[in-house]
Amino acid sequence: MSNLRDILVLDIETVSGYPTFDEMPEGLKSHWLRKAGFLRNEDEKPLEELYFDRAGIYAEFGKIIVIAVGIFDVSKGDTALRVKSFHAHDEKSLLLEFVMFLRERFDQDRLTLCAHNGKEFDFPYLCRRLIIHGIPIPSVLSLSGKKPWEVKHIDTMEMWKFGDYKSFTSLDLLTHLLGISSSKSDMDGSKVNQVYHEEDGLTRIAEYCCQDVEATAQVYLKLNTLPTIPNELITRVP
Repeated sequence: MSNLRDILVLDIETVSGYPTFDEMPEGLKSHWLRKAGFLRNEDEKPLEELYFDRAGIYAEFGKIIVIAVGIFDVSKGDTALRVKSFHAHDEKSLLLEFVMFLRERFDQDRLTLCAHNGKEFDFPYLCRRLIIHGIPIPSVLSLSGKKPWEVKHIDTMEMWKFGDYKSFTSLDLLTHLLGISSSKSDMDGSKVNQVYHEEDGLTRIAEYCCQDVEATAQVYLKLNTLPTIPNELITRVP
């Protein structure tokens, strides 16, 4: 198990790159229609409508609007958690701020990233969007030239699977099973695109993302049979 002080718990929220299919650049529309033609579409929606519902989960057609992080603080004896969010409409500025935070705040040789389903979603999505914007990938995110045991990525969903790859286990389900109290609102991932594009709800989404970071941190502790963190020791930092 990694030293808690070297672990950065992370979660991202993503949305479709444009509010509607019609607002996409013409050159990108044909690529979406080709992609969407292979997606499961049980309601038989027009492929143009699927853009709003599904584009955000694909780094080629979506963008990151929030990155929330959690830092374990063991300096005063009891383990505490400090949570911070980076959020912006301008994805490039958001990514640059996050990368600068990683470089200035952490020992790059010791830093480990932790996320729920991070290996399938958060980590590769971040890397793809960084490349699209011409931003060098930080060492902790890069897989290039590394042996598997040199990659400092923790995935709480992978930990829970114990080698079983038959199904996806949501963070909400794990918090319920492990008896972890949650301060999460009634919002869920399926509503993020609507809240962002139709309700101008970036701040609300940032709060939701911070709550996911808190839950992921508590799940990580539980999976390592460590005490969870009382609510009064969880703080938000600017």
